[in-house]
Amino acid sequence: MPITFDNLRMFGMFGLKLFSFDTAGDDVIVEVPAGVTTWLILAFIGVGIIGYLLGTLNFALIISRKKYNEDIRDYGSGNAGMTNMMRTYGKKTGIVTFLLDILKAVLAVVIGWFVLGEAGGYFAGFCCVLGHAFPVWFGFKGGKGVAVMTGVIFTLEPLLGLLLLAIFIAVVAFTKYISLGSIMAVLAYPLLLGNIYKAIHRSRSPFFFVVMICAVLTAFLVIFLHRSNMKRILDHTENKFSFKSKGEKKEKE
Repeated sequence: MPITFDNLRMFGMFGLKLFSFDTAGDDVIVEVPAGVTTWLILAFIGVGIIGYLLGTLNFALIISRKKYNEDIRDYGSGNAGMTNMMRTYGKKTGIVTFLLDILKAVLAVVIGWFVLGEAGGYFAGFCCVLGHAFPVWFGFKGGKGVAVMTGVIFTLEPLLGLLLLAIFIAVVAFTKYISLGSIMAVLAYPLLLGNIYKAIHRSRSPFFFVVMICAVLTAFLVIFLHRSNMKRILDHTENKFSFKSKGEKKEKE
């Protein structure tokens, strides 16, 4: 099969060398040679490990320790993420943290996508969120994965990213809760993915089921990590977002 963008999207460089293909209209039929399954599993494990290790580069923790000689988890919500960095150290530090977390997600997805196509990209992205939330270098206590998930979605499906961003902005504008905006966008992610995918891509990867599983797992993980926020929203004790915030250190809530 020739190396085209669409073929790389579906299978990646490793998949193009690993499988035999045939086409029937818009469908792609994959012929799996004997002994290929082991190599495929090893490839997924490889991109998963890379995604996880990139995710463990939690920049909220790195910046708070290197620049301020502190641990962001000792302040505010105790979360190692952009929102707590912004509230503790100011908007500039929060934005830098957010962008760096996005970049590591983009790198993880690009590596996974190049090796195993979009299925590899989604799996590497999920593992990156996992590494961000449970970083081995920081006692398995990291952030809640919204910035990382943002990088994953915008890299793989930019149109879907824009729709989810619109949902996030609308919810935050109405409620002033960043966490609630994140939760609603995350809930919509796997629900909208199937429809957006069909509308954009002429051919569907034979490994689309991996894409959907990773999307559901990523959404479930990020929502699970926001369980304390959901409790505070119900108790009306969740902090509301304000552009006027200049950064104020508060002991862990």
